[in-house]
Amino acid sequence: MSHEAPASDTQAGAAGRDRTRGKYWWLRWVLIALAVIVLTVELALVRDQLAKAWASLVSANVLWVLAAVGAAMASMHSFAQIQRTLLRSAGVRVHQWRSEAAFYAGNALSTTLPGGPVLSATFIYRQQRLWGATPLMASWQLVMSGVLQVVGLALLGLGGAFLLGASKNPLSLIFSLGVFVALVLLAQAVATRPELIEGIGVRVLTWVNSVRGKPPQTGLAKWREILAQLESVQLGRRDLGEAFSWSLFNWVADVACLLFACYATGGHPSLAGVTVAYAAARAVGSIPLMPGGLLVVEAVLVPGLVSSGMSLASAISAMLIYRLVSWIFISAIGWVVFFFMFRTESGIDPDPEAPDAPEESSGDPPQDPSEPRK
Repeated sequence: MSHEAPASDTQAGAAGRDRTRGKYWWLRWVLIALAVIVLTVELALVRDQLAKAWASLVSANVLWVLAAVGAAMASMHSFAQIQRTLLRSAGVRVHQWRSEAAFYAGNALSTTLPGGPVLSATFIYRQQRLWGATPLMASWQLVMSGVLQVVGLALLGLGGAFLLGASKNPLSLIFSLGVFVALVLLAQAVATRPELIEGIGVRVLTWVNSVRGKPPQTGLAKWREILAQLESVQLGRRDLGEAFSWSLFNWVADVACLLFACYATGGHPSLAGVTVAYAAARAVGSIPLMPGGLLVVEAVLVPGLVSSGMSLASAISAMLIYRLVSWIFISAIGWVVFFFMFRTESGIDPDPEAPDAPEESSGDPPQDPSEPRK
């Protein structure tokens, strides 16, 4: 008897460890090994750029380089503020340091790994679920944040083009601003009064069900459940204005980072030229060809800086300093944050009791489709 108890205890302990590790415990180590390999290859690809950037930094104005670093970190701060503002309108409170840490880590994933934007979005979504956001709220925040970012970048590029001479034909700018205002009003209407689109959704579902040969009520309960969750989002004009202001500030701070990098090399480009060059480089860099827009951003940024009034040598140096600060330096911070704060969270389930007791999450509507709707 005394020998059987330790054996059973050992078996129970092994079973407990297996349950804790999970079926795909090895997948995390495969991903870590893959990340190390990819990062090593990327460092080999950009080593020439790193060497040139280091040479540029040696002769650059240190104060302007530090100003560029501060602008890059201010840009990252604005990302966290956008997230906190949108989540707050949905009733989810997040600490500032936690939100910023998540965005630093998400940025590192997005700009250094193949398929980084998808990994980053998944990582941010998972963090928001751990903070208490429902799946719909987390998805809504990601979509709304992306829309605000795109609109902010477009408005920044239009402003630069306007300063460069688009004032001779302001109709295009007026039209773009009109479309922007309409989109903002539509987004606010959907966020604050989702019942406005309930009738449209019901008619669309009825038509789809008739085409598929399904009962007319198929999917109606789920549609109303989504609307009920959207009703918990109170995105008023103040919150929307605050979120968009932070979104626009994000781009302004990043442009300032590039401008300070130009000043560090002794260049004196026009503000409008730098703004347009930046907007073009960011737009092209968003195409997922290479991690961080490697080689693509550089190919667009240097000619843009030259057209803004800089010499070719100064433009190359400014581009290298800007990329070293806004990409490599910020990504390095993100990986450090990821390693110390989020590396051990891979085994945490954001929905440990979601299948059994969904009604226990505060603020969430009932998940039972058969429950009467008010």
